Amino acid sequence: MKLFEGKKGLILGVANDRSIAWAIAKEIMEQGGICGFSHLPDKPDDEKKKNRLRVSKCVDQYPAQTAFLRPLDVQDDAQVKDFMDAAAKDFGQIDFLLHSIAFADRDDLSRDTVETSRAGFKLAMDVSVYSLISVTNAARGMLKADSSVLTMTYFGGEKCVPGYNVMGICKAALDATIRYLAYDLGPKGIRVNGVSAGPLKTLAGVAAGVGEMQEYYDYVAPLGRCVTHEEVGRSGSYLLSSYSSGITGEILHVDSGYNIMGSPGRLLEQFRKGS
Repeated sequence: MKLFEGKKGLILGVANDRSIAWAIAKEIMEQGGICGFSHLPDKPDDEKKKNRLRVSKCVDQYPAQTAFLRPLDVQDDAQVKDFMDAAAKDFGQIDFLLHSIAFADRDDLSRDTVETSRAGFKLAMDVSVYSLISVTNAARGMLKADSSVLTMTYFGGEKCVPGYNVMGICKAALDATIRYLAYDLGPKGIRVNGVSAGPLKTLAGVAAGVGEMQEYYDYVAPLGRCVTHEEVGRSGSYLLSSYSSGITGEILHVDSGYNIMGSPGRLLEQFRKGS
């Protein structure tokens, strides 16, 4: 029997086939799970429906495992409620909920953190942090007693990663949110965890300059390399599965061990050779 055979859940935040959320969703579906997906709403004048098209190109590969694909703006409480109400009609109860949603204005990301605009800070926190609270609360009636909620965080919320800027503050707040939601929902048997992945080439990752970071990981991370989409997909699906039934409020680092380092490690050797 496959790991997710007979399991149903929601995947929120797939942008395209390079999304970490898609890597996790693929693993779930290949293990027998049925998924309902969200996509960013398209503008009324966008005849090509580009946001929906990007996600549909992914989910169309798994027609038997895809229950639906619906728009969702997590800044709109009415849309969140409507999305969850519709999902409840399709699914009844669900076994897992993946939240992979974050956003900050490019102007705020490109400037020093001290210069972050008030409006940009509110926007980034609303989309990247409060949305986890919002969708989890709206889905509570659907979540089974042994279900799992998972979100995507990053090391930049634990330590200063230059260039990550205001999003690092958001990830720190998201990490705290994981713990508080885990406490709130624990009596119901619902688990809440996070995956902290190493830098991958996603839409968000490219905007944050992951190319340089990946090269850095080749020298600093104990494994001497960065991680792959497939590795993060397997780890994320593990936390959404019954195999992780005793784990909640945790952040699983899938980063080739980078987070354990207290010095530049082997990069120092390269520096000495260069000098």
